[in-house]
Amino acid sequence: MSSIAIITARGGSKRIPRKNIKEFCGQPILAYSIQAALESKLFDEVMVSTDDKEIAEVALAYGAKVPFYRSEKTSDDYATTADVLREVLEEYKKIGKTYEWMCCIYPTAPFVTANKLKDSFEEFQAEGADALAPVIKFSYPPQRCFIIRDNNLAYKWPEYIKARSQDLEPFYHDAGQYYFVKTKIFEDKLTLFPEGTIPYLLDEMEVQDIDTIDDWKIAEIKYQAMKTKVGG
Repeated sequence: MSSIAIITARGGSKRIPRKNIKEFCGQPILAYSIQAALESKLFDEVMVSTDDKEIAEVALAYGAKVPFYRSEKTSDDYATTADVLREVLEEYKKIGKTYEWMCCIYPTAPFVTANKLKDSFEEFQAEGADALAPVIKFSYPPQRCFIIRDNNLAYKWPEYIKARSQDLEPFYHDAGQYYFVKTKIFEDKLTLFPEGTIPYLLDEMEVQDIDTIDDWKIAEIKYQAMKTKVGG
């Protein structure tokens, strides 16, 4: 089955300037996603979708392909990941290349590893799923969340106040790292979470959104801790 890894790394970043190539624990953060994809040996093509020359140069230096640049339409703050992926697939079709399945990998995902990708893919294939998404369980039950009314705390769902934590339905959220999906399904639905998406559970230490400088610092601490644990 033909496959492609698409790493989405545009140049614009408001809260952390040049985020996608900022040094993270010794190398550009983008490099981790590229290395994981290449080392997994799952993909016929590992490419970076970008609108930025410097990002393209980093991507090429670490072994990814940058066969074309993004259009203006998919480079602004309003373009969605689905918009970017659709454009990439359409550009490849113009040169006669199509893929049966793809993996979208975010450029600020240093916790992604080749082994994790391979393990995910095995589950994806074994289940015959249309898509797979890594998720993490909420550490605190959302059913017990508060809202603020006139500067007073109030339970959003008072009916759950006396319920035992173990009796509450667990909730999960997107880990924000990578997504496997059958290309035909994506092209039909234009979503990374079509019906038939299966979960791949991650530990809290393997996940960190990186949107602010504080997020970045936390991610580095987690990453170093993870590497120490693996090494020890």
